Amino acid sequence: MDYTDYLVELRRELDEFGALLDGDLTAPVEHCGDWTLADLAGHMGAGNLWVVSAVREGRGDRYDESAAPGDPAAIRAWYAETADALVEALSVDPATEAWTIAPPHTVGFWRRRRTQETLVHRWDAGHALGAAKPIDAELAADGVAEVFDTMAARMIARGAATAPERAVRLTATDCGRSWTYGPGEPVAEVSGTAEDLLLVLWGRKPRETEALTWTGDRAAGLGVLAGPLVP
Repeated sequence: MDYTDYLVELRRELDEFGALLDGDLTAPVEHCGDWTLADLAGHMGAGNLWVVSAVREGRGDRYDESAAPGDPAAIRAWYAETADALVEALSVDPATEAWTIAPPHTVGFWRRRRTQETLVHRWDAGHALGAAKPIDAELAADGVAEVFDTMAARMIARGAATAPERAVRLTATDCGRSWTYGPGEPVAEVSGTAEDLLLVLWGRKPRETEALTWTGDRAAGLGVLAGPLVP
């Protein structure tokens, strides 16, 4: 995907998440601790504004979930305003310098990161309401790639995970892409749709799900993917 595509996909995912806020905001979000959908909306809006500050002010200390209003109608409008602000801030040259959580320190980094963050939480919101929509295969594959080229490395650097001692290979059966995580020859290979792989890596589906097919040393492969690979 190129940077322009990310911006298009981000706008679409932001809008789809916003549309779900017309549902029951008290619905529990299964994979986000004790959050309700209202809490998830607060998280998303705060993240949107955090990135606006990262781009426009070059700082990463403006994350504030307490800024979200408590009234359901107000939180919907507030979230929509944060989504517009995010897209506007990212609608500049993607090579523009910005504060980021990992290289490259550019607006382009945030176009990709917020697209992936939003699509996962859009899935969370839909799942909470019993209406989770499929994730585009190419976008999901890019999300898998981001786990390995950005998120897992960040978890290791922060001391939240240890570097893998063995390798596992993942193959997306619906888009012909594959990735190897860890050193040396893979001890196992796991295959499935890009969406299923992404949801497993982000803890939305169990690593032992029957949606994935394993060959080789499955136990060792599961150990490699235990990570944690993402926050």
